[in-house]
Amino acid sequence: MSDTPELSIVVTIIDGGDCLRDFLRAVTSFDDPPSHEVILPYDASRPEVPAMAAEFPTVTFLDIGQIEPIHPITTEAGLHELYDRRRARGLAASKGRIVAILEDRGHPRADWARQIIRLHAETGCHVVGGGIECREPASLLNFAFYLTDFGRYGLPFDSGPAEWVSDVNVSYSRQALEEMRHLWKERYHEPVLHDYLMKKGEKLWLSNEMIIFHGRPPCTLSYLVPERFHWGRLFGHIRTMTMGEGERWKLILMSPLIPPLLWLRHGITQWKKGRGIRYLKAIPYTMILTTSWILGEVWGYITKKP
Repeated sequence: MSDTPELSIVVTIIDGGDCLRDFLRAVTSFDDPPSHEVILPYDASRPEVPAMAAEFPTVTFLDIGQIEPIHPITTEAGLHELYDRRRARGLAASKGRIVAILEDRGHPRADWARQIIRLHAETGCHVVGGGIECREPASLLNFAFYLTDFGRYGLPFDSGPAEWVSDVNVSYSRQALEEMRHLWKERYHEPVLHDYLMKKGEKLWLSNEMIIFHGRPPCTLSYLVPERFHWGRLFGHIRTMTMGEGERWKLILMSPLIPPLLWLRHGITQWKKGRGIRYLKAIPYTMILTTSWILGEVWGYITKKP
């Protein structure tokens, strides 16, 4: 491998264990990939990770030691801080001309690495994100989780400029990453980086050819409801970093209208994608999870705290 690979892949550990092992098998078996490196930052809270190094010798296992988050890692805010800091350390260690971020829940398609290099060359965009399919089999509850988080990124859709690309399947040019180093040096927050670039007139490009398959272990509604609230609160807090007071209060006051609008939008989107019947079956879960997220997001707007 050359000192400057075409592509660096920074892996975010979310579930670890067998989920991470399955992910690493996918990310080390691409079809005809460009020169690339896989960087796996891990901290002391994931003691099972170093034992995988012998099984995956081409992966760089990056020991970042003990992280003491502001909130306990038993809370969603504490966990997200770990994710943010792992990503930041991985970005700092990367050498590639293009740098991508994945998480262990999202298995890339075999042509994913090759598509990234092509898309950056053809679009000239500094940020290229990709589609996110639901990894099967998935229960109705897990499907509801998928579509409330990633439904807009499910196939089919047309590639082109976008207002949002997801941090579970995103790539950056080295130029953009270095320019924004001050924004991600300690913690990576994708809305902050993307807002910075869009205010400069840069485009985010969303591609229907750069595909991952996202799935999580089976879970319960009682677990997902508070998780959705806390993730929404963190998202709201992060968005307050890039918006004015007028926009913040507009979102707060409009919040009662947002859940039914989202249910309608999700329904239309999934019907167009050929998953309308499945959406109708999952709609009770979708309504609960969406409402929980919006309550958290609004609380983040109000308090400006994670």
